[in-house]
Amino acid sequence: MLENVHLIPRPALPLVMGVLMLLATAGLAPSAAAPQARAAADPRFSWPLAPAPAVTRPFEQPETAYEPGHRGVDLAAAPGQQVLAAGPGVVVFSGQVAGRGVVSIDHDGGLRTTYEPVSPLVAAGAQVFAGQPIGAVEPGHPDCPVAACLHWGVRRGEEYLNPLALIRTESVIRLKPWARSSVPP
Repeated sequence: MLENVHLIPRPALPLVMGVLMLLATAGLAPSAAAPQARAAADPRFSWPLAPAPAVTRPFEQPETAYEPGHRGVDLAAAPGQQVLAAGPGVVVFSGQVAGRGVVSIDHDGGLRTTYEPVSPLVAAGAQVFAGQPIGAVEPGHPDCPVAACLHWGVRRGEEYLNPLALIRTESVIRLKPWARSSVPP
């Protein structure tokens, strides 16, 4: 990209470079990274419970696909508390698995979120938006240290991801004034 810098008039060069640096740090500049790899790293989900809950058990990546681990996070909840879709998508499963209510939603980028134990409010095939109620937390999650816990998992294909790494965070970008006198000619 910088091979054509000589086409920019010399007085405007510091301004153009500053804008390019700002775009690069904001993640808006073109990149050689694969779009799917970048999408995987971008925080994109909101909390499935409101307000943001305490984590009672964190994500634990297993060494291999068949070893023990914790393929999601457990979140402190109240029995009957609304469970919210963490992002927009399509419900691909809503029903019972091993006697517990489960809702699974497919999202853009090949991601699937799963919520359990819940009393589902949505049916398979339903389109949902971020923050939409999809069920209510049921008590009885194993090893839950509070009245009820929601197990929330995320995966891409067969790879389980840490849901907390995909939480959308609010950030504020502040630009400082640029003193032209400090710019070399």
